[in-house]
Amino acid sequence: MEPLTVPTALPLDAGSAPRSDATNSSATWQQDLARAIRCPKELLRQLQLLPQHVPDADMKPDSRFPLLVPISFVERMRPGDAADPLLRQVLPRAAERTTVPGFLTDAVDDGAARKAPGLLQKYSGRALLIAAGSCSVHCRYCFRRNYPYSSEPRRIQDWEPALAELRNDTSVTEVILSGGDPLMLTDRRLTELCERLSDVRHIERLRIHSRLPIVLPSRVTNELLELLSQIRPQVIMVVHANHANEVTGDCSDALQRLLRQGLPVLNQAVLLKDINDSVEALEALSRALVNLGVMPYYLHQLDRVSGTAHFEASVGRGSRLIRELRERLPGYAVPQFVQEVPGQRSKIPIH
Repeated sequence: MEPLTVPTALPLDAGSAPRSDATNSSATWQQDLARAIRCPKELLRQLQLLPQHVPDADMKPDSRFPLLVPISFVERMRPGDAADPLLRQVLPRAAERTTVPGFLTDAVDDGAARKAPGLLQKYSGRALLIAAGSCSVHCRYCFRRNYPYSSEPRRIQDWEPALAELRNDTSVTEVILSGGDPLMLTDRRLTELCERLSDVRHIERLRIHSRLPIVLPSRVTNELLELLSQIRPQVIMVVHANHANEVTGDCSDALQRLLRQGLPVLNQAVLLKDINDSVEALEALSRALVNLGVMPYYLHQLDRVSGTAHFEASVGRGSRLIRELRERLPGYAVPQFVQEVPGQRSKIPIH
């Protein structure tokens, strides 16, 4: 993964950070990102924890994938709880350095799907653009933690080969903006890219996959909402929350602003050991999402990327949890349990 280019975080005392305001100008989210925590010891200090409370924490993680977590997300963690499910998602662990058979650098075979710089295509009718090479949070289970972002387009003119491929392939009716995180782009750059895609008339839908509305809710500005409302293809927002504690406070406000704009909002989660691998946790997440108007979409079996084995819950466990969810929730509130298998023409439903 390419080195982070966002500014260095400012010192912060526990409890002193104001919450992000989703109605502020677009400069605010960039300021909030600049204040994100990048030091494991500082993160623990914010949560009133000492290193000995988390003895397997990696206090000097690999510089290619360091700790990065916005203050808003930290504020939703439980102080004094070393097992907090949000903390577990972002705190580097010594287990990340352990080599485990079957866990690979490119577990989903993105390299084989690359048709042009920044353009991946695995499934019929859909194509994916690596719109940005950075994120606002470093989830430790990230399936693209080793992706060669430095080789992908940065300037709008660099996208021309990918756009040419899309113009020539009339079977592609949906484009997914992914990354990294596409909402890390400034509004100007995001507008430029979306306008180029809108000019490809056979593109009917534009799907934006982003974790920013969850971890950095201030990114959902009035300017962004206006931008998304003016795009010709149907825009579908797909967010990523794994636990009910994520979709509270300013995150809840940001999601509702997207929904009030008339955007369909779906959620993808990943089944994660000791984070959401219980029926109670998954039920709470689905209820929290549905009550906001966000539809549970997918529950992914963990992609077997090197450094993530300690997050893996078995496929059998996931299947049992989904069966139990169906007994507790209406069908629309139960996500589809799926797995990405390299070479397959779609994600594989797991029953």
